[in-house]
Amino acid sequence: MKRVVALAALPLLLLACSKAPEPVATAPKALVQKTAIEWVKPVDANIDAIFAQAKAANKPVFLYWGAVWCPPCNQIKATVFNRQDFIDRSSFFVPVYLDGDTPGAQKLGARFKVRGYPTMILFKPDGTELTRLPGEVDSSQYMELLSLGLGATNSVKESLAVALGQGSPVPTAKLTADAWRMLAYYSWDTDEAQLLPKTELAATLNKLAQSCPTEYAQPAARLALKAIAAGAQSKAGIADKAVALARLQQTLGDPVLARQNADMLSYYGGDIVPAVTTAASPERAQLLANWNKALDALNADPSLSRADRLSAIQAKVALAKLGQSKDGQPPLPAELIAQAREAAGVADKSTTNTYERQAVIPSAADLLTEVGLLDESDTLLKAELPKAVSPYYHMLGLAQNAKRRGDKAGSLKWAEQAYADSTGPATRLQWGTGYVGKVIDLTPEDSARIEKAAASVIAELEATPETFYERNRRGLERMGKRLLAWNEKGKHAPTLKKLTQQLDGVCAKLSADAQAQQACSGIFKPSADAPKA
Repeated sequence: MKRVVALAALPLLLLACSKAPEPVATAPKALVQKTAIEWVKPVDANIDAIFAQAKAANKPVFLYWGAVWCPPCNQIKATVFNRQDFIDRSSFFVPVYLDGDTPGAQKLGARFKVRGYPTMILFKPDGTELTRLPGEVDSSQYMELLSLGLGATNSVKESLAVALGQGSPVPTAKLTADAWRMLAYYSWDTDEAQLLPKTELAATLNKLAQSCPTEYAQPAARLALKAIAAGAQSKAGIADKAVALARLQQTLGDPVLARQNADMLSYYGGDIVPAVTTAASPERAQLLANWNKALDALNADPSLSRADRLSAIQAKVALAKLGQSKDGQPPLPAELIAQAREAAGVADKSTTNTYERQAVIPSAADLLTEVGLLDESDTLLKAELPKAVSPYYHMLGLAQNAKRRGDKAGSLKWAEQAYADSTGPATRLQWGTGYVGKVIDLTPEDSARIEKAAASVIAELEATPETFYERNRRGLERMGKRLLAWNEKGKHAPTLKKLTQQLDGVCAKLSADAQAQQACSGIFKPSADAPKA
């Protein structure tokens, strides 16, 4: 699943009286058959003690940052964390589970620069970050990359410096195939500018693709695709479209390379195709034909998970919509709609793992929505509510479907219920600020409802620094910007005054933490005047 969600590193002050984490055992001499992963969970943000014990045991640290409701997180649980080889391999590292709703999690998120769920980082025993693992690849590839990381002596950051010729006399040709593979499959989507500023990503990936030795076909193809996708999403665009197009056609025409890059073909077609071809051109027609052929092969591949196979059909729909106008003309081909309906039905019937369904059902419902089958999408989501891991996530899909129909009341009803049913402090804050945004979007004239929604979010804010870190802070800042825009020219000044006074009461209790107090006080200030958090 595509990763969607840069902050400066924040210092982490640990209290000496914090409860110590569970002891870390010494590394086993051979794989030990286990029945479950023995996750270590930081208590009150006390993660430094875990790193100290890992260093003493000379074991790497595997950090998993996720959330109960997150579909990609549940997909990882169902397809990677339940694999016996992953469970066995966990004997060789310290598996740390950091749920976004646990005390201290958002502060640690800011420290490690983790934003999107899930993010998975592998650290050396001394605490140096080795690599970020891509959650979007299939489970077999994931295990291969985990093994590479565990056996690596150089971090991805160090390999990148060598590849770019920065501060190292070692030529790029001396990088091993494994080092190039780790560079190619590094999770650039969850990097959060750890290695590169976002503005340099496309050019750097392109340089890596050109520097990768030709005998390393797999990482070279992956780096080229990553570079093309980054360029397509950047303001600068793709410098040499002809070269990019030729590289794309080469990968699409090679079943092995296409399978190895299934995630790239499923997630970036809608960005890449219009970036390298012009509408109605022979080049676009040929590229679309080859891309769709590759996607059909992925959908028929039994080695891929149901979620990955659904993503292939979703990609076909995205490609078909490139030729549509805003009013949906021309309509999608009937055979594509039938394929989407069949894929959603098969996914529903064949997916039995509870965690995997948390990922698959929203994807299937979204697929039905995208081909215009809103009623069938609703039916699927409503049937799942009583048995879902986090039904409040599915309610957002129902809210979006109602909005597409023009049913504002129905959309707000589902969004409000989703907020009411959400659990966990960080999750409730995210759902609450999202609900405020929906009320502003759909009923900007309803000042009373907007005030009530925003006041409810503020009333739940705990006057602790944790509330104003990472995802929490960004959610509150988004809500503040929406309310300030809604109050353009002071149209709703009394409401903003009440909300500001309510928030000031929370900020006043944060005097012991200047960083948090500054972030709190800036929420309802125009961006030019807001203090830096």
